[in-house]
Amino acid sequence: MRQWMQMFFEDYITDKYIPTIHFTDVIEILIVALIVYEIMLWIKNTKAWMLLKGLIVLGVFILVASIFRMHTILFIASKSINVLAIATIVVFQPELRRALEKLGEKNILSNINPFDRNKENQRFSDETIDSIVRACFDMGRVCTGALIVVEQAIHLTEYEMTGIALDCKVSSQVLLNIFEHNTPLHDGAVIVRGDRITSATCYLPLSDNMQISKELGTRHRAALGMSEVCDALVIAVSEETGQVSIARGGALTRGVTPEKLKEELSNIQQRKTEKKRFAFRKGRGQNEEV
Repeated sequence: MRQWMQMFFEDYITDKYIPTIHFTDVIEILIVALIVYEIMLWIKNTKAWMLLKGLIVLGVFILVASIFRMHTILFIASKSINVLAIATIVVFQPELRRALEKLGEKNILSNINPFDRNKENQRFSDETIDSIVRACFDMGRVCTGALIVVEQAIHLTEYEMTGIALDCKVSSQVLLNIFEHNTPLHDGAVIVRGDRITSATCYLPLSDNMQISKELGTRHRAALGMSEVCDALVIAVSEETGQVSIARGGALTRGVTPEKLKEELSNIQQRKTEKKRFAFRKGRGQNEEV
């Protein structure tokens, strides 16, 4: 017994290497853990979750083959690993694109890049907010379907190109005429930039979220899909119930009140104003230093 204990301490205790842990190592572990958590959270909220489960099952199968030394299966797996890696990128391409777009929304370099300051979207007026709110609930009362995209930091040029260019001032009358039944522009979405409607009859990407209520149709799925790929605020008016819903950041809020819609639009307005004030102060400070 004593000899066995001595061998145990010699093999597993005395010769064991115990690394020293520094403060930077702890920070690095926390960063990696946060990245892994965000990736898993992103995967869970997309159809990539089902694909990931398939890859896990395939990995377990290869592990079992390795344990039982199934040489033929291991040979096929080793020769197919490069093809599987490329196939995974191809299959996950929409999700990877959305993840990179979300990363680009952070605008980390926008505050230090002087060339980016003039790219901020125009601040829209209180009159525009009132016109959008009035038009949405006027259409809701008569069950006229509508889809309005309020652009923010990310420019929606590629979606504008799918529609018809308008470039007119936002007003409740114009929005009501656009979405009136049996008119040439009523089908599709309207994109609003600042105080102007830039395009109508635009096609929006549909959401792949499987948790969406079956009661919702293509219009709400398009609103949610658009909010998943950009930072825009998307307003949808139901043609069946007349309810007004808003989609933002991949989340859909149904049956909002006029006050709630006005509050959301005002929050966007104030955020843009704060960005411009910050850029102005920063530029003035730099000029004073010079």
